[in-house]
Amino acid sequence: MNVHDADVHTIAPELPAMFDGMKLAAVATVLYVIVRCLNLKSPTAPPDLTYQDTPLSRFLLKSCPQLTKEYIPPLLWGKSGHLQTALYGKLGRVSSPHPCGIRKYLPMQDGATATFDLFEPLGDHTTGGDITMVICPGIGNHSEKHYIRTFVDYAQKDGYRCAVLNHLGALPNIELTSPRMFTYGCTWEFAAMVGYIKRAFPQTQLIVVGFSLGGNIVCKFLGENRTNQERVLCCVSVCQGYSALRAQETFLQWDHCRRIYNFLMADNMKKIIFSHRQSLFGRGSVTIDANLSGLYTATSLMQIDDNIMRKFHGHDSLKEYYEKESCVHYIHNVDVPLLLVNSADDPLVHDSLLTIPRTLAAKKPNVIFALTLHGGHLGFFEGAVLFPQPLTWMDKVIVGYANTICQWEKQKPICQGGNLSEGSCLKSKNT
Repeated sequence: MNVHDADVHTIAPELPAMFDGMKLAAVATVLYVIVRCLNLKSPTAPPDLTYQDTPLSRFLLKSCPQLTKEYIPPLLWGKSGHLQTALYGKLGRVSSPHPCGIRKYLPMQDGATATFDLFEPLGDHTTGGDITMVICPGIGNHSEKHYIRTFVDYAQKDGYRCAVLNHLGALPNIELTSPRMFTYGCTWEFAAMVGYIKRAFPQTQLIVVGFSLGGNIVCKFLGENRTNQERVLCCVSVCQGYSALRAQETFLQWDHCRRIYNFLMADNMKKIIFSHRQSLFGRGSVTIDANLSGLYTATSLMQIDDNIMRKFHGHDSLKEYYEKESCVHYIHNVDVPLLLVNSADDPLVHDSLLTIPRTLAAKKPNVIFALTLHGGHLGFFEGAVLFPQPLTWMDKVIVGYANTICQWEKQKPICQGGNLSEGSCLKSKNT
């Protein structure tokens, strides 16, 4: 018994030390994972800008501070693109306002009915002008989404009228009137909204804004026909991918959980399509040759696009659909001032796609490409430590850029032939 007791007394003191070491190792591992996952060691910095040195770009960088100052996300979680994206996806925005607008219905030639919401300004614009923001939301989104409501309220208070397109089929309480819904690059509904605004407000000038998929649509719209750029002061595109054909391969990759996001977006698209099943595929409708069994089992946007979406416009293949509906083939025709915004930690837009806006900005004097270190996909939350502010950096940079362009138009130099390049401008007498 004495020997046994001695063994017990010699072993027992080592056990607490061993367990303490395991606890420390576990805590250290958890902290390491948190630091890596939340990207806490990542620095904050101003957006990385690609542009040509022109009188307009110098004026913009001087007068729009959001383009040159640090974007500072919330300290504890704001440097994670996944959390920024998830918070946008679930909450949209913090303390989202409820702007009051009027819903407009526009009959289309193919029997579809486009809808948009019109919001009047809540004050005078700083330039005294009549200016309307025509806004195209992201995939399956509409004017009732929190991030759209927050932005509209902010723009209204700065003196802008806002017209927000409701993607065809996106509103749950609006039935389709033809066997067609929104697609990746169809500009018909956006063109109808812009046409209405130009007719209803003949003195107004336009600021074109697109979010994510909406960014592709607005850039394609402006580049399809240069007459679409009449009365347009500028365009801002946020978090788009520019080329669906190039993006499809990256969406099947697992890095940055892109494959998971693809599955979640596909699931949401299936819900929208099935909510309009009767209008799209039922008796009495001019149905497309849809593979519904393939739609039920689809786990990616590409499968849905191939089975359903490309057929709305008669494309023979997925490759043809992506090529013809991507703005990459039209954006070089955009001559109005163009701000392209992306985030380096956007889990949906692969880094390889960003060569498109970077190359464009290096070649065209009207384009600025702004790439932030953080922000995720349509997140761009700002805040001190934990709680984000109601307004995001994205909201501020769009309105700030628009205000600066409006000011430039009011007092701009007289440019020979409209050229924005260095040395082509003479100051007007009243500036």
